[in-house]
Amino acid sequence: MSDRLEPPLDSERIYEGVIVRLRRSRYRRADGTVVVREVIDHPGASVIVPVDDGRVLMVRQPREAVQERLLELPAGKLDRPGEDPLECARRELAEEVGCEAATWRSLGGFYTSPAILTEFIHCFLATDLRALDPAQRPHDPAGEDEQIEVVPWALDDLEALIDHVRDAKSLIGLLRLARELRV
Repeated sequence: MSDRLEPPLDSERIYEGVIVRLRRSRYRRADGTVVVREVIDHPGASVIVPVDDGRVLMVRQPREAVQERLLELPAGKLDRPGEDPLECARRELAEEVGCEAATWRSLGGFYTSPAILTEFIHCFLATDLRALDPAQRPHDPAGEDEQIEVVPWALDDLEALIDHVRDAKSLIGLLRLARELRV
């Protein structure tokens, strides 16, 4: 039996925004039952676990939806259909942290909230970091309102960081890093 489900029988677009779209779709299950689901379509994203000199580089930024400044791993959405997730990760590391990495390794991927959201996040470990000259940093006009503070955190204190972080993508990335360090 395949884990893949049939595409929707039909869909009605409810809302189209800059980043997400909301639709109501009908699906037929294997037993013939038809169910209706409201689905938020998202282009997907990449999250980066940047490690250098015994530290993981986190970012602190305001998240208005939850009315908090959160400590997170750097991340960003795929900007266009078919964009390579690794290229997205390289761009976001440069934009948010001001670094490039000589070594990249996939730590897998995951759905963020598959009951209602199509977003799939690709997770990458970035090592052998080099700071970019400010003139080399890519300019992201969409990110001009971002207020990002880079926060280095000692790997020796990784468990405390995991306890402190409340962002799911960052928790997954940090837990996968902890697994890598134990291997």
